[in-house]
Amino acid sequence: MTDPAAANAGPIEQHRTAWDTLIRAFVSRDPTAALTGDGALAGRTVAVKDVIDVAGLPTRNGSRASASAGPATADAPVVARLRAAGAQIVGKTVTTEFAFTDPTPCRNPWSLERTPGGSSSGSGAAVGAGIVDLALGTQTAGSLIRPAAYCGTVGFKPGRGVLPMDRVTPLSPSHDMVGVIATDVPLAAAAFAAMRATSSTDWRQPWRAGLLLLSWETRVDSAQQIALDAAVEAVAARLGPLQRLEPGFDVAATVADHRTVMCAEAAAAHGALLEDATRGLLMPNFRAALENGRATAPATAARAGQRLAKTRSAFWTRHAEIDVIVTPPVPEGPPRLGASTGFQHWLTVWTVLGGPLLCLPWGLDADGLPVSVMLAGRPGQDDALLAFGAEIAASAPPMPRPILPDGQGPVRLSGA
Repeated sequence: MTDPAAANAGPIEQHRTAWDTLIRAFVSRDPTAALTGDGALAGRTVAVKDVIDVAGLPTRNGSRASASAGPATADAPVVARLRAAGAQIVGKTVTTEFAFTDPTPCRNPWSLERTPGGSSSGSGAAVGAGIVDLALGTQTAGSLIRPAAYCGTVGFKPGRGVLPMDRVTPLSPSHDMVGVIATDVPLAAAAFAAMRATSSTDWRQPWRAGLLLLSWETRVDSAQQIALDAAVEAVAARLGPLQRLEPGFDVAATVADHRTVMCAEAAAAHGALLEDATRGLLMPNFRAALENGRATAPATAARAGQRLAKTRSAFWTRHAEIDVIVTPPVPEGPPRLGASTGFQHWLTVWTVLGGPLLCLPWGLDADGLPVSVMLAGRPGQDDALLAFGAEIAASAPPMPRPILPDGQGPVRLSGA
């Protein structure tokens, strides 16, 4: 999105505008955005996924069906708390339609022919390109961690139910959660602390680690495997040898149950969009999800939800002595634009399991695309996972910033 004031702006703002012209990460900018005072996030720039309310800016959910939405009258609590901590909220970022799976025009800053992932497409791309220091996204299946992984950034999805979801457009309230995409782990931790507004009641440093691949049918590529092996070594150096874990449940069945619940809850929230006046405005994947959800019997959705709850409980009982699990977030790098927003089944399962998830960038592959690893924590161990993740991130290869195609190098952001 071109900023008409860019010609009179400084080099940092010109750099941001040049990037956004290429990657199309923003849907709206706040020209009056200003620093809000002192605090842990003073001077930090923040973008917000366009399913989360920002006072004075419309929430249009990436959908033509919401095109006439007026400006939000108040911030979502998570946004208000970031402002209170001194953050500068600069605008709204591209989302897939209602945070579902229809691809967006947003581009990956590491390769303009590839997706940044979804549904938090613009948030991942904006942080990956260095337009902002951090961004808010949401995750219902793999919607935050995948863009973080594809765009070479840190991604943190808190545990299930940890942050308030008021003034956040729902997709599937049983699984929706706000999270952050950031330039580094300490910044993600500071943003999480500000949004949570209270300290953890169950803090302990992880002391025993496991390694888990959810599916051996889908294999990681060579670059992801090298990164995973290196992360395992870094964790083992601190906690001792990792225990190799098995999920103990049917991964495909869990993904199917999650989709049943997600579509049913999406239809409950947005089924009215299937009426004649708006049906034709919807994108195909989201429209099909609403149709499937409307056709799902309540008892069927309820049984799927019960199975997911049993899976979650049984998994953590089975691995009662494990505090942190090392796993790949995705099997390979970002696909090319247009077909999909990327592979999400593994992340869907981790979302169902309900604990905090931390994506760490781990260098570049042979094609110059980001590679990442993920740490999964037990429910209730959000702070511990962030603390431990900061230690592990110190062992990762240096992560460069992408360079503008015209040859301009990266520009240092405030506080970066």
